[in-house]
Amino acid sequence: MFQRIVLHLARNRDFPAGSAERGYEIIAPLDASGHLDAKAWKRHKASTVVRRFWAGEGDRVGQLAHHVGGASGATWTIDYGPDAPENEEIGYRLDSHRLVENEYVSIRDDSGHSNTFKIAQVRPLLVAAS
Repeated sequence: MFQRIVLHLARNRDFPAGSAERGYEIIAPLDASGHLDAKAWKRHKASTVVRRFWAGEGDRVGQLAHHVGGASGATWTIDYGPDAPENEEIGYRLDSHRLVENEYVSIRDDSGHSNTFKIAQVRPLLVAAS
């Protein structure tokens, strides 16, 4: 089932309280246990959307991508399109993390810096994905 997943920057040295103004909104299929569903993703790739929002910067919109390989056999990335292949961001072990509220995930940005994000919200989409 497709879900709307909102990540907020977790607390860190620069943001001791975290930041709800920095994060991601992800539209993606999750299985019943809260893991990214690679089979559903494969059938509906075009429906997966990621919006990166960061205070003081314009939003970036891309798609969730799944690649074979990586530490656990698969890697999930955020692909910002063919015009910017060097700008791909990599999720740390997103193949094994449950995407449920109040859990944490890490994403490595296009400059190689990893940030930790708290899962602030997971809600089913009210309209069917194509």
